[in-house]
Amino acid sequence: MLRLRGGAAAALVVLVIGAGVGGCKKDALGPEGAQETAGGAGGAALAAVDSLAVKGRAPKTGYSRERFGTAWADTDANRCDTRDDILKRDLKDVKFSDGTCKVSRGVLEPDPYGGKDVTFVRGRSLVDIDHLVALSDAWQKGAKYWDASKRIALANDPLNLRAVGASANRSKGDGDTATWLPPNKEYRCTYVAAQVAVKKKYGLWVTGAEKAAMKKVLGGCPGQKLPSGGNPTQAPKRFHAR
Repeated sequence: MLRLRGGAAAALVVLVIGAGVGGCKKDALGPEGAQETAGGAGGAALAAVDSLAVKGRAPKTGYSRERFGTAWADTDANRCDTRDDILKRDLKDVKFSDGTCKVSRGVLEPDPYGGKDVTFVRGRSLVDIDHLVALSDAWQKGAKYWDASKRIALANDPLNLRAVGASANRSKGDGDTATWLPPNKEYRCTYVAAQVAVKKKYGLWVTGAEKAAMKKVLGGCPGQKLPSGGNPTQAPKRFHAR
């Protein structure tokens, strides 16, 4: 019988936990990169699901994109709009057409949703910036009752945004975990953990079917961490929405 001592044994434990089960491979970074430590045997992400309120989906009545403010508002005041901030964060080999702000091209290596490399060229619709928790889904699960400042914050929070391939993203619509998951199965653990993090941060509820789907995915990812960080949950007062 082989006996391991000290660091060798610890390394083996880390290797086994990091490998995960059920076809989920841990991503190097979530949408924000910052991660909370795993909590309990199921991991911080799975544990956080139980902190989410469960209610039915409210009607979509009254929803419009404008209720979440002007698209890609510079809420962090860094003089770059939110879309360019996310492109700079998520793309590799980035080129600019305007100093270090306006991204003209880059490569998504790989597209987390489709699993293949996608080249971004400004003006061509091959890369989208996805709201991991869709704004209309958020509207039906609590955001309808918020003030405009909180809705604007959600729409521009890096924690809720990811550069993805347009082809896979267009099939998502306003789906939640119960109705849509990325075709790239290796990214599903990270994707669902990010949705849990956003809903927890903003106090959005989930449906019963959504909660069950979250638990099913994250149950196959022992030790899956919960993303953290992003912007404050209130946008600066200079921003307005309908």
